[in-house]
Amino acid sequence: MEDGRPSAEAGLFALEAVVVGQPKRSRWRRYLGPALAVSTVAGTPLAQVTYTDDTHCFMTDASGERVVRIEQFGPAEFRFTDATDQEVGTASTGRFAKTWQLRLGTVQGRRLFLTRRGPLSTEWQLTETDPDQGPAPEVLGRVTVSTIDAWIGLQQYVVETAPALDTSERRTVIASVVCLHLLRRPPGSSSAPA
Repeated sequence: MEDGRPSAEAGLFALEAVVVGQPKRSRWRRYLGPALAVSTVAGTPLAQVTYTDDTHCFMTDASGERVVRIEQFGPAEFRFTDATDQEVGTASTGRFAKTWQLRLGTVQGRRLFLTRRGPLSTEWQLTETDPDQGPAPEVLGRVTVSTIDAWIGLQQYVVETAPALDTSERRTVIASVVCLHLLRRPPGSSSAPA
């Protein structure tokens, strides 16, 4: 926070609902824009995600300031750092079916789970305990995926979180949705999502 105003990063991650999606593009021209865009549900742009290579990407706010760097280790382990290169979260999966569950770690050490209930489900639920390990946990949020252009295969993720999550936890959840997209459709891939 500078001169009494909240930072753009705090504003971006303070929202309880955002959309992470592939920007629309022409079918006939090479697309040179960001890989993903983050916006409000009403469509106001908030941030964009740009890949630097197959293992690194950056989320920058509307002013171009980096708010999150996402680094991939191995097939399904990710680390999130802020603009000062401090670790602010992680995401990983130990399962072979790598798009069924992501385990998230927040900067405070809180563990969260983003779990899809089945191969045909378009919704992931955010919980504090693993839904496969006991009674149904409290749902702290959900991520709903849809295809916004079936011919090109563009994906959109609506991210809804409970008011109980703070901005740093929302930052981890939104960054993990970028990871979810990378796992389902790696950069440069033209194949259908898993």
